[in-house]
Amino acid sequence: MMIFAINDCGAPSRRVLGIAFFREYFSLVKKSHRMELFLETLDGGSRSLGSGGFSLDPCYLGYVECFNTQRYYEAHDVLEHLWLKEGREAPDAAFHQGLIQLAGGFVHLKLQRAYPEHPKHGRRLAPARRLFLRAAENLMAYRTPERACTCGMDVEIPIALSLTMARQIEEGEYARNPWEPNSPPLLPLPEMGFSP
Repeated sequence: MMIFAINDCGAPSRRVLGIAFFREYFSLVKKSHRMELFLETLDGGSRSLGSGGFSLDPCYLGYVECFNTQRYYEAHDVLEHLWLKEGREAPDAAFHQGLIQLAGGFVHLKLQRAYPEHPKHGRRLAPARRLFLRAAENLMAYRTPERACTCGMDVEIPIALSLTMARQIEEGEYARNPWEPNSPPLLPLPEMGFSP
């Protein structure tokens, strides 16, 4: 029997098994299955919050946890999992898409910061700005009480973050990355007691 480490997504660790096995594992296991395994590590299912008793999909918790630990690619994937599962016509679909785009913008900034001289990664500030602006546009539709997202997240926080990052990229003339890994932005968990 082989003993191996499991990473955050419930997959075998590449350090223990080697890159060849790691690549083969991920080619065989669908992303949706990996996301389900990861979500089970959070709390095993929906979480009931507050006196309203509404159920919070663990994808939101996974998104915030990954985002707040600078795992933006994983944050993107975990919420994309919910977006695809619920369908693009779901009431919160554009909200999910906005948060996915917000994480995607930070993926670009993180890669640009890590590899500023790389031919592809070094040019990621403009695509990041576009994603931040799209995120803000999608999220702004949820400012009204009629369209408020059922997850309980204060929509103003990701909107302000998106617009701030887009503005800072533009003000830096696409030459200065505004993301600072030592002081990354944080998103709060959805409010307790929220009732849609």
